[in-house]
Parts: sequence; C-alpha cells; structure tokens
Amino acid sequence: MTKRVHVAVGVIYKDQKFFLTKRLEHTHQGGKWEFPGGKVENNETVHEALHRELKEEIAIDTLAMQPLIEISHDYSDKQVLLEVFLVDQFLGEPTAQEGQQQGWFKKEELISIDFPKANTPIVEKLMLLNLAKI
Repeated sequence: MTKRVHVAVGVIYKDQKFFLTKRLEHTHQGGKWEFPGGKVENNETVHEALHRELKEEIAIDTLAMQPLIEISHDYSDKQVLLEVFLVDQFLGEPTAQEGQQQGWFKKEELISIDFPKANTPIVEKLMLLNLAKI
C-alpha cells in the first residue's frame, strides 16, 4: 500500500508575482519548482500546518489565507493530498531557509516551469483567476 501524505501548500502572491522554491535534488520530486508548504502533523489543523511550514521554510508569518484548491494525486511511490491556499497577506520577505533556489515569477511564467505533476491543477487554477481583484 502506498503512503498517503497530507500537505498544506501556500501560493504566496505579492506585486503580481508568485514566490516559488526549488526542491532539493535528494528529495521526492527533487529539482522541480514548487509552491512552499509541508506535511500536516497529526495534532494540527491545515491552517496551523501551513503557518508553521511557511515560517520554517521561507520565514514569513501568514496573516490571512483563502482556500484555492484541493488536489489528490498518485505518484508511483506515494499519494498526496494537497490543500492549497492563496496567501497574499503576510509579514516578512519570503526567503528559502533550507538552501534551495527561490524566485518570484509572473503568472504567465508559471506555464513553462517544471513543477511536480500534482501542482499542475494549481497552475491551471491560477491561470483562470483575475488576480487584479486580489
């Protein structure tokens, strides 16, 4: 039976751009870009997990988040359930804390970035949003 991992994901949005980090080579889906986040622990809500993970991974404090999309995806070696939130209110400047590459990308650039397959629906959803209202 494959392992199922529950992940809280933050789509960090500021000044018409999205903040991404690149997965370290030795990790699952290594070398691909991703929206930051991490595993939801047994004793926490998804919101608590996302706040904790974004603080640990990119050194920001979330002030508000809104649900964007929920994705269930099967890789050959594991299943993931991604609960994805748009985070456009936060304190601090996102900075990768684990030595990985980072960058700010415009919406139209997301289409050509190498993401893990589970992230494809996130990008598709962002393409449909009118971000001028955010």
